Amino acid sequence: MSGDAGGSFGTVHWPTEIRLKTQEKRLEVDFDDGRRFSYPAEFLRVVSPSAEVQGHNPSQKQTVAGRRHVGIMRLEPVGNYAVRIVFDDLHDSGIYSWKYLYEIGTDQDRLWAEYLEELQAKGLSREPRR
Repeated sequence: MSGDAGGSFGTVHWPTEIRLKTQEKRLEVDFDDGRRFSYPAEFLRVVSPSAEVQGHNPSQKQTVAGRRHVGIMRLEPVGNYAVRIVFDDLHDSGIYSWKYLYEIGTDQDRLWAEYLEELQAKGLSREPRR
């Protein structure tokens, strides 16, 4: 897709600043259109774009539970279009494109609410298993 075909999600917004707040377990990204998103590590982990979480089609999507305390160990650049996030639970297979980060930032409240509903419906918890 080129230009702004397909609406606002057709345009790729580029990050102007990326801040990993390790102690706060949060990633902050400023984009070139002035939008700023603050992503809790737990949110990024449970919406990981990896095949392990998303599956290869919608029916294979996994609900990731028990990640309330997950942190981010490091970020690894992937070309000039994305970042790989390495979580302290050793999940590292998700490549977060700038487009994906922008989209989940824009939809964060809805995605988080849907995640909490999914957990409840499946009898799962944000707390790690003991």
